Amino acid sequence: LRFRLAGYPRKHNEGRVEVFYNDEWGTICDDDFTLGNAHVLCRQLGFVAATGWAHSAKYGKGVGRIWLDNVNCAGNEKSIGDCKHRGWGNSDCSHEEDAGVVCKDERIPGFKDSNVIEVRKLLARLRAVPPELCMSPRASLCCWRCGTGSWQGVGAQQAPCDTLGTGQGAQPAHAAAGRVAGDTSAATGHTGRGSGLLSPHRLFTERQQLNYRLHSVSCTGTEVHLSMCSFEFYRGNSSAACGAGMPAVVSCVPGPLFATGNAHKKKQRQQQQQQGQPRIRLKGGAKVGEGRVEVLKSSEWGTICDDRWNLQSASVVCRELGFGSAKEALTGARMGQGTGPIHLNEVQCRGTEKSLWNCPFRNITQEDCKHTEDAAVRCNIPYMGYENLIRLSGGRSRFEGRVEVAVGAGDGEQPRWGLVCGEGWGTLEAMVACRQLGLGFANHGLQETWYWDASNVTEMVMSGVKCAGHEMSLSHCQHHGASLSCRNTGTRFAAGVICSETASDLLLHAPLVQETAYIEDRPLHMLYCAAEENCLASSARLANWPYGHRRLLRFSSQIHNRGRADFRPKAGRHSWVWHECH
Repeated sequence: LRFRLAGYPRKHNEGRVEVFYNDEWGTICDDDFTLGNAHVLCRQLGFVAATGWAHSAKYGKGVGRIWLDNVNCAGNEKSIGDCKHRGWGNSDCSHEEDAGVVCKDERIPGFKDSNVIEVRKLLARLRAVPPELCMSPRASLCCWRCGTGSWQGVGAQQAPCDTLGTGQGAQPAHAAAGRVAGDTSAATGHTGRGSGLLSPHRLFTERQQLNYRLHSVSCTGTEVHLSMCSFEFYRGNSSAACGAGMPAVVSCVPGPLFATGNAHKKKQRQQQQQQGQPRIRLKGGAKVGEGRVEVLKSSEWGTICDDRWNLQSASVVCRELGFGSAKEALTGARMGQGTGPIHLNEVQCRGTEKSLWNCPFRNITQEDCKHTEDAAVRCNIPYMGYENLIRLSGGRSRFEGRVEVAVGAGDGEQPRWGLVCGEGWGTLEAMVACRQLGLGFANHGLQETWYWDASNVTEMVMSGVKCAGHEMSLSHCQHHGASLSCRNTGTRFAAGVICSETASDLLLHAPLVQETAYIEDRPLHMLYCAAEENCLASSARLANWPYGHRRLLRFSSQIHNRGRADFRPKAGRHSWVWHECH
């Protein structure tokens, strides 16, 4: 059995319950429905418990079969199928009686997120092909050929066929190919991972050897994954299939973050200059391509309310930012609460828009939404292989350790692992290392790691690392290259990191400082503590204590934590100092 939440309007932890039984999605009737039923269903959806349930199709009427009726659970059953009911498909209800649940917004540890659309992953290995070999008119943009692939566990030597049956199939085919860019290793060619040019004879020979599994793929262009398009499977002898066609081809354009060639980067810079300041960004995410969605309106950054937030709208955001389609559309401030205004509500993209600003939306009033409803996304990103060029050693957990990097891994040679000089190593460099490792944020960047001496790697291979903090890999930061320069070359002075999946993000409320600032003349006898903590100007030492006064600038301050973890000072409690005046 599989379950999902559906309907609108709803949050990610509530909705109409739909169950997949006998190869068909259907609903559950609300007759005799109880909180015990909701508890069982919520656990099967990955939540710890239920807080309520809904009757009379509160989340809209479903379609298809009504699979269950008169369900009666004690609440401790492992599956809704273990509860008493009238039998599968035996119901006297209409869809006006579809049941819904409201689950507690707390996930069962290790359970897959309910917002992930479960799709069959299409894995494609991309190979370079000379343009003259792209014979089909539909393949006119061809620069990479899907040589081999796998569809839902089918054998390795299989590929989708490019026969589409009708002339109007050309545009959807390219739309689908573009969507694959985010979901698979679409950028492999741009990172030099292609296997070289193929001769016409070799291409023809390989074509005869391929086993084709898919054909007649037809997409509207708004799908977030190729498996959501309509297609047909080849039955029987798949090696003799696709007689009228060739292996399907795609051309993928890297987003700004993934452009490796100078020509690509120059073109991206020109486009950014023409477009001016970006009007959309992601904040609060631990990894590339995820975060709270923030938009710029009237020169002020704000958030988006999660009412009606779905994968189509999330995919428009992801593609606008240079990523692939959306993997998840997150609601309920799952990437932390923003600050400032909430600019948009009920965004309803079709999926074809080039920008979120082209989608229909409703302007928001103060009563509509709070920052607890900020929308967020997780995008599919090209597989670049950066995480294979870095590792940690010696730490107490996989989130900490001495940084080791691979060098000289070109031309089929085995990479040589070495250490990074800790001189000048700080938080910005640690941020890039943690991002490259896929471990989220940096808690600390350490210049000495003698306590993590657990590896046989002793050679320094990188020094002078200086990062801006946004890079995808340490190799993208400034460094000395082959001309190593490290004053302390012992392993104890190798760089290390402590990473974290969540982090605090402190933001000063600047307008409040401006609004509350005032001048006060304060007697010296009331300023002894301020003097002890060096809060007064140096000339205060010359004053006639305790007589006289000092003129002070006073203001209120308010600091917001926009992150997803509590703020804790770096200094441990053992090093805190107690001041009586506080």
